[in-house]
Amino acid sequence: MSSDDSVTDGDQPGDPAPPGEKYCAECGSIINEKAEICPECGVRQPGMGSGGDERLVTALLAILLGSFGAHKFYLGENKVGVIYLCFFWTGIPGIIGIIEGVIYLSKSDEEFRRQYLED
Repeated sequence: MSSDDSVTDGDQPGDPAPPGEKYCAECGSIINEKAEICPECGVRQPGMGSGGDERLVTALLAILLGSFGAHKFYLGENKVGVIYLCFFWTGIPGIIGIIEGVIYLSKSDEEFRRQYLED
């Protein structure tokens, strides 16, 4: 028996996790495979979001209802949304909304979450 055999099976992140479980991306603890946040370290697990729905919904709101600032209200930027509402009659918020919608679609899900959803 070598010194490497002293580690029990399944203790290391390189080993496959038991069925129905996975390793935390940050601390390596064994957690439920459906867990969004590790109970040990509190880090959100990658790929456990809603699959990019926020980015798509925000982009569609920006393109279709950007004149009224719907995408800003959706993102929780209410002050900016009110400014869009005040100037919707000029058409400028509509143009800006289309541009912002394209920008949202060009970002990856992770980049979008980091920039617009996390405070």
